[in-house]
Amino acid sequence: MTTVSHPELRALFAGELSAMYGTEVPAYRTLVEVCEEINTEVLAARGDTAQRLGSIERVTAERHGAIRVGTPEELAQAAQLFAGFGMFPVGFYDLRDAYPSPIPVVSTAFRPVDENELARNPFRVFTSLLVPEDRRFFGEDLERRLREFLGERTLFSQELIELARRSSADGGLARDDVDRFVSMAVQCFALSSDPVDRCWYEELEQVSSVAADIGGVRSTHINHLTPRVLDIDQLYLRMQDRGIEMIDKIQGPPRWEGPDVLLRQTSFRALGEARRFLEPGGRVTDGHLRVRFGEVEARGIALTPTGLDRYDRLCRQLRSVPEEHAAVHDEVAADLWRELMPLHEHDLAMQDLAYFTFHVRPDAPADPPNSLRALLSGGWVHVEPIVYEDFLPLSAAGIFSSNLTSDGRVDTSSDGVTRDKTWMEAVIGATIHDPQSLYARQRDRSVAAAAVQLGIDEIVFDLGAVQSPAASPIASAVP
Repeated sequence: MTTVSHPELRALFAGELSAMYGTEVPAYRTLVEVCEEINTEVLAARGDTAQRLGSIERVTAERHGAIRVGTPEELAQAAQLFAGFGMFPVGFYDLRDAYPSPIPVVSTAFRPVDENELARNPFRVFTSLLVPEDRRFFGEDLERRLREFLGERTLFSQELIELARRSSADGGLARDDVDRFVSMAVQCFALSSDPVDRCWYEELEQVSSVAADIGGVRSTHINHLTPRVLDIDQLYLRMQDRGIEMIDKIQGPPRWEGPDVLLRQTSFRALGEARRFLEPGGRVTDGHLRVRFGEVEARGIALTPTGLDRYDRLCRQLRSVPEEHAAVHDEVAADLWRELMPLHEHDLAMQDLAYFTFHVRPDAPADPPNSLRALLSGGWVHVEPIVYEDFLPLSAAGIFSSNLTSDGRVDTSSDGVTRDKTWMEAVIGATIHDPQSLYARQRDRSVAAAAVQLGIDEIVFDLGAVQSPAASPIASAVP
């Protein structure tokens, strides 16, 4: 019997989610249309350089979704579901201390971890978990009532979870099971037509709009789907030309003339969606909720810890710059960024600020050295950028905050609660992969392969602005 592989399942899942979300949020269809329009224009103008960070087929197909769940049990089930699509937890994000608006959630992202799987279909889902036991946000009585409410709902059926487990164990599903599996998974994230208890929702909304979106309804839903665009600045302008209101700015590194790094993202503002409300006394009325928005992203090169430190420095410096005049603020950001980062990929690699794979040139000279720095500067190898596949807590918080309908409240005099990567791993029952380790593994494999091709026993990794006396070698036999 034919088995449908995880990349094929992911592609079907992403495609059907996109179709459903486009029906529920028509402005999302406009967003995808404008992305495709701009990507076509950029490809025509720049040629192959437009595909330096991924083929146009991959960029056009790429989506990331975002969902929110309320309990550790729901998160564990979501992890089982996504494993059925070959998607695994990567990164831990705590938005409870986020700037500018703390949000009572901790998050991870489910995605493929192998570069070949990513190349075939990179769909990922950013998944946030409410933390009702954090006293900075929730009092004891509200926590108790919230847990009771969440404990009465079921997000994922047992049949769906069993199919996901089978797919995870077998590397895919028999074709006869695929339609059922994908359809059931998509329906879990459809917007429910059940009435929303207005008083309960509004009580949670006083804490946080995100808390109300998670704990104020008896289901979950796709909060946003995110296409990828090759020129996000042009998209930002063009969406406004189409009469769609965008959030105040593009999140992430500034626009500049150097290499694109990390992740830049923006969104159109959450739109009022028709919902039914349960009023005191049992009466049902019609109304609107403004929850879901249309995010879009432009991905760049993954930064090493040294590169991330420089980005963090930029973010800290920018907090002291007034944002009243967006154009001035953006120019200040670009000027600061020029001081922190080199203008060329070669220098990013030489200073070990970003992740690259290393490949032997066809015309490489004879007698290669065993120093990666010498191999790169002497023309034995060239670099290919590794695309940043993950998320930025500050940008995620910025997008969330720009679409909140309530400022919420935080009691800074109360104690928080420890919710970290180790805790979440216990909840999920699986290792949460470290993004930096995944990028480093991809880089190191390429260095090992170059060593074999050049006939070198080992290549010493000695890149970086300041070299340590004893650089660590990367054995050529490392797979």
